[in-house]
Amino acid sequence: MTRVALATCAQMPDLQDDDALLLEPLRERGIDATPVPWDDAEADWASFDLVVLRSTWDYARRRDEFLAWARHVPSLANPAELVEWNTDKTYLRELAAAGVPVVPTTWVDPGEAVALPADGEYVVKPAVGAGSLDTGRYRLDESAHRELAAAHVERLTAQGRTVMLQPYLAAVDEAGETAVLYLGGRFSHAIRKGPMLDGPDQGSGELFRPEQIDARNPSSAELDLARRTLDALPADGADLLYARVDMIPGADGAPVVLEVELTEPSLFLDHDAAAPARFADAVAARVSESARLP
Repeated sequence: MTRVALATCAQMPDLQDDDALLLEPLRERGIDATPVPWDDAEADWASFDLVVLRSTWDYARRRDEFLAWARHVPSLANPAELVEWNTDKTYLRELAAAGVPVVPTTWVDPGEAVALPADGEYVVKPAVGAGSLDTGRYRLDESAHRELAAAHVERLTAQGRTVMLQPYLAAVDEAGETAVLYLGGRFSHAIRKGPMLDGPDQGSGELFRPEQIDARNPSSAELDLARRTLDALPADGADLLYARVDMIPGADGAPVVLEVELTEPSLFLDHDAAAPARFADAVAARVSESARLP
C-alpha cells in the first residue's frame, strides 16, 4: 500500500480535526496516511512515498531547524525551496514588484529604528510567524497604544525578527478576509475569516488564535487576484499540491493580498463537502506522478 506522511507538530500528534477529514478519502484510494510530528527523531521519512506538510504550526520560533529538516525530507509537498521562500513574509515585496496588489507594509529589520505614523490604526506583526500570534492592532493617536506599539516592535526586533507595520484596513471588520484555496493546482473552494485583531498583542501560549470561519463564494475580482498571485510565484502554481491566497478589501474596496500560504495552511476542508475528496485525488495524483519519475 502507498504510504503518505501528514507532517504535523508535537502539540497536534493526531492532526487538526480538519486535516483528519483527509484520512478516509485517502484510504479509499489505497493510501495509508500517517500523522507524524515533523521533529520526531524516530521518523523514517524515506519510508513514505510522499510527505505532505500540514499542521507544523510550531515552526515559526524554530524556522532554521524546520527548514533544515525540510531540505532533507524526500518527496516533500510543497517543495523545500518554496517553503523557505514562503515562511518569511518579505516575499510580499517580490509580489508587489511583480505588480500584485498587497497590503502596504513598512519593514523594520533588527537594529533599525522605526518612526511610527502620527495617527491611524496599524497592525504590528513579525515577518516570520503563524496563527496570527505576536500580532497586535494599535490606535497610534492614543498615547497608551502608541507606547505599546513601539514596545511590540522593539520586543520583536530584539529577538532578531523582522517586523511588519501595516495600516489596519477597516473594511475587514464587515467583509472579513477571503481565503481562496487551490488543490492540485485547481481552484477548490473559498472561505471567509471574521476579523480577529481587536487590540494590542497580549501574548499567547497557544499555537494559533481562534478563527470564525464561514464558506464564501469569491468574487470574480478575488479569483482573478488569486490567479495573478499564483502566476507571480517563484514556482508553477499548477505544480503545487495546495495553495491558499488570503486577501482583504483595500482602501478603494478592491482586494489586496494579505498573505500567500504555501507551507502549512489550514485548508478548511470542512467547509466544502467535496474538498476532502479533491485533496485526496491531488495527493494520489502526486504519488502516481512521483512513481513514474526515474
